[in-house]
Amino acid sequence: MASSRSVIRVIVIALSMIGAVLLAGSTAGASPPRPGAGVNALGEPFRGTAPDGTVRGFVDAHSHLMSYEGFGGKLLCGKPFDPGGIARALVDCLDHHPHGEAAWFENFTRTGSPTGTHDPVGWPTFKDWPAYNSLTHQQAYYTWIERAWRGGLRVMVNDLVANRQLCEIYPLKRNSCDEMATIRLEARRTTELQDHIDAEYGGPGRGWFRIVRDPAEARKVIADGKLAVVLGVETSEPFGCRQSLGIPHCTRAQIDRGLDELHGLGVRSMFLCHKYDNALCGVRFDSGTQGAIVNLGNLLSTGTFWKAGTCTGPEHDNTIEPGGIIPAPLAKWLPPGVSSPVYPPAPHCNVKGLTGLGEYTLSAMMRRGMLVEIDHMSVKAADRTLDILEAARYPGVISSHSWMDPGYYRRIYGLGGMITTYGFPAERFAEEWRKTRGLRSGEHRAGFGYGLDANGMGPLPAPRPNNSANPVTYPFRSFDGGVTLDRQRTGERVWDVNVDGVAHYGLVPDWIEDMRIVAGDEIVQDLAAGAESYLRMWEAAGPR
Repeated sequence: MASSRSVIRVIVIALSMIGAVLLAGSTAGASPPRPGAGVNALGEPFRGTAPDGTVRGFVDAHSHLMSYEGFGGKLLCGKPFDPGGIARALVDCLDHHPHGEAAWFENFTRTGSPTGTHDPVGWPTFKDWPAYNSLTHQQAYYTWIERAWRGGLRVMVNDLVANRQLCEIYPLKRNSCDEMATIRLEARRTTELQDHIDAEYGGPGRGWFRIVRDPAEARKVIADGKLAVVLGVETSEPFGCRQSLGIPHCTRAQIDRGLDELHGLGVRSMFLCHKYDNALCGVRFDSGTQGAIVNLGNLLSTGTFWKAGTCTGPEHDNTIEPGGIIPAPLAKWLPPGVSSPVYPPAPHCNVKGLTGLGEYTLSAMMRRGMLVEIDHMSVKAADRTLDILEAARYPGVISSHSWMDPGYYRRIYGLGGMITTYGFPAERFAEEWRKTRGLRSGEHRAGFGYGLDANGMGPLPAPRPNNSANPVTYPFRSFDGGVTLDRQRTGERVWDVNVDGVAHYGLVPDWIEDMRIVAGDEIVQDLAAGAESYLRMWEAAGPR
């Protein structure tokens, strides 16, 4: 016979499932009941356009819905959906059981130490994850994204992400480390998520999650009140364009074939380099202990550590600290006879910029009307990239998550490009927003956005310190007034942005409400014009 505690737990789970149905709200027609996470958002999401014909809504220009398939498929735990339901999707990695002692990557990224513990149980208790500072657990279950859509999200860039070197270093894997194979898999998973949501909402095309391939399609989707999902690519070796001791491993023909394949998959936005120098461009450094780890990866990927000089101009890359020294636990990865690098005084600039193959890739992207992601480029590479874009008068350039020297903001806005800020805590995000206000002009003046980098192994916004005097008050209304949002509940766990920060993607509307409290309604209206600004940039780019 079951204990009374077990009976109570069954009742709690059953009630949470009933609540999920009651709180799900509606789209253009009632959705069928489903078990799983409640969205806790009542009302009809805004649909149509503003009186002047513009779309309204927020843009997240940088997140990773399918990164759980990257890095070998064993580094990140949980999925954004599973055909078998939430109990199969929101589970911890097997190597994190029974108490998280073996989860050295989770422990290191969360606390700075490879040792630690956590409760590995996800659904339905979620005692220790998801959390804003837990970087290996799923942050974007699809009903959490649904809550953000109901709260005003209208454009999301899903960056397909891979890193061969990290995949090869991490001992557990079930997928290939080939970056293009990973990108293909993540693109397929995104389509499967769209189909899964369609099935819940009555059939093909009826769901709120729509992959789009051009601005006109995106406008139609948003006018229907749905979420336009743009595919991007953030990978360290696009098309296999790595380098070894300065020798490139790709050709122009390989680049064209790769871009044609990506375009055929629906990819419309791409980074030329990410984390490690490659055959296309040098990267903007990481700092601190993480920088030392990534620098070691650069050695293993390219055969050399980063090469830096003291900058002579105002723009600079991140400082390599502390002096490029490789921590003792990582020294075992150093090849025989190789020691930690030594760098000149800061400010540091990567000596490597945009290569000839990088310039060719940039031109090839413009011919296809693709958006150029300038984050992660070294200042030398970014400077040359902007020179080329300015000569071509090509507006399709974006800094999507604050990984670029702010000295380039004016040039990006001058081209008609866009800047979306990383998902900082509310007060810090508001500060970054204020910095751009004087630089924006013309058609981009009213539009701003964020790059949350969900599932990107970076922290989500932490709770605002000392918020007891002016907390987010539940329930609150969406920016357009049509949806009422209460504390988000999944299974037995209830989250509160005042306490938990943005523990998962479903708390993005709460985070934006927190920004309204600290910076006023103007920042929310500026964010609500973000989707329109993104689409205007995309429309102005076009194939060349």
